[in-house]
Amino acid sequence: MAKSELNVETRPELTKPVLVASFRGWNDGGQGASMATAFLNRHWRAEKFASIDSEGFFDFQATRPHVSLVDGTVRRIDWPENAFCYARPPRGENHVVVLLGTEPSLRWRTFAGLVTGLAKDLGVELVVTLGALLADVPHTRPAPVTASANDASVIDKLNVQASRYEGPTGIVGVLHDSCRAAGIPSVSLWAAVPHYVSLTPSPRAAKALCDRLATLLDVPLDTSELEEASNAYMQQVSEAVAADEETAAYVEELEGRVDEFVEENELPSGDTLAAELTRFLRERDEGAQGEA
Repeated sequence: MAKSELNVETRPELTKPVLVASFRGWNDGGQGASMATAFLNRHWRAEKFASIDSEGFFDFQATRPHVSLVDGTVRRIDWPENAFCYARPPRGENHVVVLLGTEPSLRWRTFAGLVTGLAKDLGVELVVTLGALLADVPHTRPAPVTASANDASVIDKLNVQASRYEGPTGIVGVLHDSCRAAGIPSVSLWAAVPHYVSLTPSPRAAKALCDRLATLLDVPLDTSELEEASNAYMQQVSEAVAADEETAAYVEELEGRVDEFVEENELPSGDTLAAELTRFLRERDEGAQGEA
């Protein structure tokens, strides 16, 4: 493991730090997780102090850098970034280290080891990852969020679910495994995003994740900015859905299903959401094969 791959500009003095992480890509349906993390950085005025060099972790043909113009003349290349910032939320007992990045293409175990190594060095007491998955949920209802962990003491202390998911995983799953090996407690938060608007950024999912995180960390967090964006998002998507009778009927069916859960005071679990998505994708593929 090359030491230069982790670039630490300054080492902040932190009190009982918690690491919050999200990654653009497979773990970020509707950009809900990355939008939430960017909001936290901005709202808490977090300061960057470290980053992971992208050179050894990305296939740049798959995740291409971007070229932009500075002052209209100088061309600058922006490489995929995984940056660490830190902040002290108002009235919070803990400092928060925020990792916002892009899921790497290569060497996931080494990458996760860099993250947990820095976490150990900083004295991080808890790692919380934010993710967003596509599921059979309507855009007109609050995004359901599930919180899960693998450690029994964390499950009891923070009142979260035991994770029973089995199937493909991303860098989030690998990072949690690395946390387990390093002895760092970790929690995973997932918000559900409507699969029928998967390409539309979802401030509703971002707000749901931020609200759940604030409860988990016991800190006040004003998410009114995300609430306003969520209302605009719902209106825009509703207008698009109304133009297609089949989609409108499907959304109405989803609304009825979610309302039944609410009446029973029970939100669908992360495992239920994952199963719903698997079923949806299987049926879609079978339908496409039947039309061929």
